[in-house]
Amino acid sequence: MKLTTGVQLSVMMFLEYFIWGAWYVTMGTYMGEHLHASGLQIGAAYSALAIATMISPFFVGMIADRFFAAQRIMGVLHIVGALLLFLATRIVDNTAFYWVILFYSLLYMPTIALSNSVAFNQMTDPGKQFPWIRVFGTLGWIVAGLIIGYSGIEKTSTTFYIAAGVSALLGLYSFVLPNTPPKVDTSAGSASKALGTEAFVLFKYKPYLIFFIAAVLVCIPLSFYYGFANPFLNELGMHNAASKMILGQVSEAVFILAIPFLFTNIGVKNMLLLGMTAWILRYVCFAYGNIGSNEWMLYAGIILHGVCYDFFFVTGYMYTEKKAGEKIKNAAQGLFTFATYGVGMFIGTWFSGYIVDKHIITPETHDWKAIWFVPALIACGVLVYFILFFREKKEIAQTV
Repeated sequence: MKLTTGVQLSVMMFLEYFIWGAWYVTMGTYMGEHLHASGLQIGAAYSALAIATMISPFFVGMIADRFFAAQRIMGVLHIVGALLLFLATRIVDNTAFYWVILFYSLLYMPTIALSNSVAFNQMTDPGKQFPWIRVFGTLGWIVAGLIIGYSGIEKTSTTFYIAAGVSALLGLYSFVLPNTPPKVDTSAGSASKALGTEAFVLFKYKPYLIFFIAAVLVCIPLSFYYGFANPFLNELGMHNAASKMILGQVSEAVFILAIPFLFTNIGVKNMLLLGMTAWILRYVCFAYGNIGSNEWMLYAGIILHGVCYDFFFVTGYMYTEKKAGEKIKNAAQGLFTFATYGVGMFIGTWFSGYIVDKHIITPETHDWKAIWFVPALIACGVLVYFILFFREKKEIAQTV
């Protein structure tokens, strides 16, 4: 791959995830401030991305990959998405806001797969080259958080304006990206392939089925963090909360470097157990943290994001690929994403909103200690379930 191509792809990834980081982290805070949204309404807005995650494989697999060059359709989606993000700032009704975010999410989520397709299509050695390109996506998310946090705009509509502007920029930029033509083999466009049903064969292997169920369940505590960590920190009075939260992405980038070594040396079960234990510790830290003597616990809860995410989900993707083998690995990854970031997050976003509403003290304050104990207990339950039932050899063999 040429250096100029690598630079093009790096910029693409930076902008792709900058957009997401610019509006997603602080949306709950914005909704509470300007729309006076309830916890259930905030949870519903976050569920929009889960719905889009479930639908986007059909769009990419059955339409985009078959009929259009990936970079061109990505450009159109980002330009239209920019208009919807701008429209979101003009809405004062929670129901209308939900539908705008849902429609935007249906446009945005396919661009993640499309950007990956554009990148992979240019690479001569994806295994070595893709991580160095994808890391710019994490940097984009981090930079978005720093700008929003230190500008003091996380409670304002400016976050959506920034995301809209960058979305329009990436939409135009997409048209000058390297060409990624539609796939010639149109037989791959079936609904079952788009969903990844070929990978159902993995469920015949009990350890993977146990892991798969745990992965869906652990998305419930994950939803609490994504939807309500920023409103929680702002309610406590943390200054520039959005910029502090990017420490989670920094830790994610750091811990991911350790995964290949640990995956080989301590085994998948211990990796997953470490990840689930980190979920419990994170929410205990949030439950007892405050702006004062226990402020360190708030930072610990944020920084634990790297262990929570990398040691469970990144390890889970690696485990899935090793179990699936070359033949069905793409279908297996698609099914894992559909079940976790689709089904699991959909359940989690609605449930987390319900729990937050159950612990309102006044319209502006919540019993956050009680709220954070709920995902901590769920994570604890998943951990016990996993310890009791998951039996996997340290050396993982393919099942198909």
